[in-house]
Amino acid sequence: MQAFHIQGFTYELRRSLLADLTTALGNCGGWILERKTLSPTNMEFSVEIQLRAILDLYAALAATGVELTRSGHEVLTELCTRRKHLSVARELGQIVAIRLEIAFLDDVTLHSLLSAGSGLA
Repeated sequence: MQAFHIQGFTYELRRSLLADLTTALGNCGGWILERKTLSPTNMEFSVEIQLRAILDLYAALAATGVELTRSGHEVLTELCTRRKHLSVARELGQIVAIRLEIAFLDDVTLHSLLSAGSGLA
């Protein structure tokens, strides 16, 4: 079994994203092995999924509002390409381990900075 590390970020509220993401991962056939808080703004999920469902996982992450880093997109693109070129059901049933790290960012706008009286000078 191969293990991959994917990083992403979101501006979604933590509570709603966690519920949506947990449901989405389960719906695409992923098994959440571990969910832990790394810091007040970072969480990590350890997920296992069959290679045949990797495209569903990619879509689920995008649908829940998780923005992936460049390397995260590259990992998922590689897995989708690998999936496309495998034809034997046994090969598509391979289990892929993914460590998904998500950073929760505050949506800071110019208006919110000005109204809070923050000086950037």
